[in-house]
Amino acid sequence: MKFKTDVKTLCITGLLIALAVFLGMIKLFSMPQGGSVTAFSMLPLVLIAYYYGPAQGMAAGVCAGLLELILGGFVVHPIQIIMDYPIAYGVLGVGGLLRNQNHGLVKGYILSILCRFFVASLSGYIFFASYAPEGFNALVWSIWYNFTYIAIEGGITIVILSLPKIRNVLENLKNQA
Repeated sequence: MKFKTDVKTLCITGLLIALAVFLGMIKLFSMPQGGSVTAFSMLPLVLIAYYYGPAQGMAAGVCAGLLELILGGFVVHPIQIIMDYPIAYGVLGVGGLLRNQNHGLVKGYILSILCRFFVASLSGYIFFASYAPEGFNALVWSIWYNFTYIAIEGGITIVILSLPKIRNVLENLKNQA
């Protein structure tokens, strides 16, 4: 994996990580047992991957995940910490693999949130099965629970990213980054 380490790249990456953490604090809707629909908090991390590639995006995601943990993470087990924070946020950088395709940002965003959904669901199944309502299969509950907040935020973000003006602005920023 190759990282860009010029000052411009590091500054833009740092600003987008800070934006992701800040947007993560703006909760549009909170689930009763945790998880929230935030104000597009996954998008800045996917933008890093879109602008600079998957390695830079995954590293930025790990940083953002660790900041989220420090600022108020929920911990039940050491492995859960790793899965729910550095890994779940780090996989948002995977979308950078599709950055040079037609509609690469939207495709990359979808791939990224699917990866985050997988990690969050696996963690939920392993570490939070006891929260499943009586009569529910723990895996099905974890999938449903994580789907509700990730899919809502993802769907709204995809609609926004599909708007021609927004898409054009983000493409121009990619060319300048």
